[in-house]
Amino acid sequence: MAINTKVKEFEFSVGDNVRVTQKIDKHESNFDGIVIKIKGRGIGKTFTVRRMGEAGIGIEKIFPVELPSIEKVTVLRRGVEGVRRSKLYYIRKQSPTEIEMIFKKASIRHAPKVQGKAKKKSGKIKK
Repeated sequence: MAINTKVKEFEFSVGDNVRVTQKIDKHESNFDGIVIKIKGRGIGKTFTVRRMGEAGIGIEKIFPVELPSIEKVTVLRRGVEGVRRSKLYYIRKQSPTEIEMIFKKASIRHAPKVQGKAKKKSGKIKK
């Protein structure tokens, strides 16, 4: 169960929002979405990207890591810090606002800590 992988020189993880650029018959095709799983190893390794299409229909594409038509994989937003699973099948049932929580958890963990004065509590017991 892999949680991150490398395609050519591009590294990404499960939960990242990525743009996969393919070159098909002299035309570039982009597919944007969230990486929901990375499966296999060696030459048979694949990753699945999911995005929401027209009218809220989910579209998933499975890309082999060794596919020669993949030009590049661009990470748009990191989500690995908010992910605790290697397969994110639960995203299929969630709304877009619930999916955003993956990226919010990642940004909270990387936010700088605010230092301030700690308030002291008095030892007196109020009756």
